[in-house]
Amino acid sequence: MAKRRTKRGGSGVYREKAKCRFCRDKVREVDYKDVPVLQKLTTQQGKLFSRKRSGNCARHQRSVKRAVKRARFMGLLPYVG
Repeated sequence: MAKRRTKRGGSGVYREKAKCRFCRDKVREVDYKDVPVLQKLTTQQGKLFSRKRSGNCARHQRSVKRAVKRARFMGLLPYVG
């Protein structure tokens, strides 16, 4: 597990680095039919949250992007909020 120094630095205190929600659950590919999860990762206007904001790793952020596009095409998610 990757350790990270806190911003205050000097005290020598370490904390665990937060893991991606999909990595924690050992999800290989994000499912486009899982609409509640995809809605948590989009804004009210229908835009995707950034990796920094959502906490996803690069691999799963790409997977979320594909899943949202597929869900929009199938009519499960709106293109615009």
